Amino acid sequence: MGEEGQGGQLPNSGEGAAPSSGGPRRGKGGGGRRFQGKPKVCLFCVEKNTRIDYKQVDLMRRFVNDSGKIRPRRQTGTCARHQRDLAVALKRARHLALIPYVRGQSR
Repeated sequence: MGEEGQGGQLPNSGEGAAPSSGGPRRGKGGGGRRFQGKPKVCLFCVEKNTRIDYKQVDLMRRFVNDSGKIRPRRQTGTCARHQRDLAVALKRARHLALIPYVRGQSR
């Protein structure tokens, strides 16, 4: 076995370890905020006349990353309702071969 089998205790299991506050070791905790970007707003909520349509290929490409995957809400800033509609429109555009399922693979 390894060290974990000896004595029934795992290394750095917490007993006898340095307290979490002020110690030299830093965990994976959040700590302070390092970057605060501007809040993203939904393009379709702000501009009421912009509609989600699978035939608008130039608009649909903005919501697809380099590998052809649908970009998540945290990157695009769309609201949940419009993200669902956008996903359906992108899938329709893919099915009709307006947008490729997968973009060029690099080898």
